[in-house]
Parts: sequence; C-alpha cells; structure tokens
Amino acid sequence: MADHETTVKSRELGEGLRRVIEAAGLTGKEVARHLGCSPSEVSRMLTGKRAVKEKEVAHLLGLCRVSGKEKERLEALCREANRPGWYQQHGSRLPPQLRTYLDHEDKAVTIHDFQALLLPGSLQTADYARAVITRIVNIPAEEVDERVATQMARQEIFSRPRPAKFVFYVHEFVLHLPVGGKNVMSDQLHHLLRMSVRPYIALRVLPASFGAHAGTAGSFTLMEFQHINPVVYVESVTSTNFMEEPEEITAYQQIVAALAKSALSEAQSMDRIRSLAIELSGTREEHDDLP
Repeated sequence: MADHETTVKSRELGEGLRRVIEAAGLTGKEVARHLGCSPSEVSRMLTGKRAVKEKEVAHLLGLCRVSGKEKERLEALCREANRPGWYQQHGSRLPPQLRTYLDHEDKAVTIHDFQALLLPGSLQTADYARAVITRIVNIPAEEVDERVATQMARQEIFSRPRPAKFVFYVHEFVLHLPVGGKNVMSDQLHHLLRMSVRPYIALRVLPASFGAHAGTAGSFTLMEFQHINPVVYVESVTSTNFMEEPEEITAYQQIVAALAKSALSEAQSMDRIRSLAIELSGTREEHDDLP
C-alpha cells in the first residue's frame, strides 16, 4: 500500500501514539496483534504515513490506559489528521504546540527564519530572553523561568550530529533595540558573532536604509525537509499557526527569495554587528578578538 501523504497533525498524532505505546511498555508487534494489522502498518501509522481510523485510536488508547486531556487531544488529532495546516489559540499559557514545532525543527534540513522585532529565539542569550519574556504582560510570572529554560534548550539543535542549514534574517532595527540594557545587548551581539562562525549558520541583516521590504507582513519560520513537504510556522502571543498548503509555502518561499536579495551579505552583516558590539562596549583595540 502506498504511503499516505503526511500533515503536521498526522505526524503529531503519530508521535503522540508512539509516546503512549512506549509508556505502556508495548512493542510494535504487540500493538499490531491487538489492532489486527502488520508491524509495518504500525510503523507507518507512527510516522503519519498511514491513515488511522478512529476506532483504531480508541482501541489503542484503551489498551494503553490513556485518559483525560491526552486522550481527547489524540482523538481530536485523529479526526483532523488529513487536513493540512494547524491553527490553534493557546492564550497566555506556554503553548503545548511548541513541542510540535521543536519536533519539526529537529527534522528540518534547511530553516529560513525572519524576525522583524526581536532576535531569533535560538540565537538569544539567557539574559536577552529573560528581558523579552518579562516584558510580555500576558505571561504569568511563574512561567518566566520555564520559558527561558525552554528557549535555551532550543539551542541544542545546533549541537546535533548533522545540524540543519540555518539562514536567519533580522532587521537592522532589532540590533539597535536595547533589550535588557547596554550590557545585555553587548553580550547578545558578541554571542551572534560567535555563532556566525559556524558553517551551518548564516546571519543576514536587512538594512534600515532599504525601507519597505518583503517581510513587512511579520516574522515567520520556513522549514524544509528531506522526506516531507515544507512547513511554515508563525507565532503570536496567543496563537500558533502551522501552514503547509502549496500556495502558502510558495508565498513564503518568494518572501525568502526577496529577503535574500535585499539583505546584506553574511560578511557585511557581521561587519555591521561587529561595529555595534564595539560601539556598545568599548574601543576597537579592546576587541581585536572579535570573530
């Protein structure tokens, strides 16, 4: 049987089912026997490549003794698994969809990230991230530490054996915004310079002098994969949106192409960041060791 074309939701359903199967201590062969299918069908189900019937999910959740909100979540995903895209509102609480984003980020081979107002989360220092998070009025104070830790944990993606190719686009205004004050911003700019020497990270600055640009609609992340279709991720304070319709992907690929033409080169971008770092923290002689 041919593989089913996966969606964000079918892959999330597969990952969720994999977790409950592992928690129950079951093997693929045992699950296959209970569902009356082959182990290969179970494997394809857990990767989102096989359409899953609601009665199969119900049987499996009962077998694994899953109840409550997780049961409701997986049953809802099963009903929606074939529909591309995923828009969800989460209010001011830490969005559970962040796990879905991180799963996709970890599997991507190329990631294009445009940020119009702040530096990309995976390039932020802890002090910069804390300064940003504490100023978001809808985030409860008791969640600040968790969110900062989550932000820092995202940087582990740069240490995986085969990291993706990252292309970060940031507007020049972001570099001048004194988030957390002079010292925090100085450390942040130095961190960008250190990260930029990694061969799989390209940092491109969109100069303010360019004026209106292709990214005026807002920040986004375009992830491309080896075996699945591209996904665009857009996040706001109260919602997240995974987009995967072909026309949506084409639109954002065109935006990326336009940003690539209008942004400074990597070398020019590093010169711009280096000059700002020196301006914030002293004379050039004190910073001859900057990358």
